[in-house]
Amino acid sequence: MYDAIILAGGENNKHLNRYTAQSYEAMIDIAGKPMVEFVAEALAASSHVARIFVAGPAEHLRKCSFPDNTVILQGGRTIMETISLGMKALGHENITLVVTADIPLLTPSAIDDFVSQCALLQADVYYPVIAQCDHERRFPGNKRTYVRLKEGTFTGGNIFLVNPRIIPQCMQVAERIIAQRKNPVRLCSILGWTFLVRFALGMLKLSQIEARASDILGIKGAVICSPHAELGIDVDKPSDLDLVRSFLAQTC
Repeated sequence: MYDAIILAGGENNKHLNRYTAQSYEAMIDIAGKPMVEFVAEALAASSHVARIFVAGPAEHLRKCSFPDNTVILQGGRTIMETISLGMKALGHENITLVVTADIPLLTPSAIDDFVSQCALLQADVYYPVIAQCDHERRFPGNKRTYVRLKEGTFTGGNIFLVNPRIIPQCMQVAERIIAQRKNPVRLCSILGWTFLVRFALGMLKLSQIEARASDILGIKGAVICSPHAELGIDVDKPSDLDLVRSFLAQTC
């Protein structure tokens, strides 16, 4: 069993603030409740999750209805600071799930499959990618940021399995990587210009990115190929919000 931290401190961005009055993405209303509640419920229903820590604007989060095993924390100024605060609150250094609050289509089966695949590998950080064909089969017409690699074309997920011991040494570089996560070219420039050229030519392999990122951060990373497109549907533009509202209105 793993504890899980939900990152719920993201402020509403310029693309969405014209469509909702909420100050924080986690609190955006979807099918009658804040988006973050869907994420917490999926984690609570997973057979691999013990406690859930929700880190963000505590005053707002206390108005939510969370599962019984949920702890609310005040978040930090940045994603990495919030992760660090969450890790300190755990009271242990066991490997931990970290999930963003803006993936309301997250399902227990997607979580369980990701964790089960991670269990087959030894690493400090596990990160999922979803093939474009799997994403478009599940959510046709939804626009994502894709990276073309030698094995195929992929988009990134929004759930991680992390060893808390590595957080202090990764803070600065991880902040840069997170800041550029939606820009494949700039992300590759952090990894090195040789990688940028290989990326432009579609010659990069998942294993090469995995190895290079591990070297830069001084850790062991593992990329997990997930068939669950729900891991990649983060609500950061109006079309995403329309998609999840429509989808969840039909299923709730």
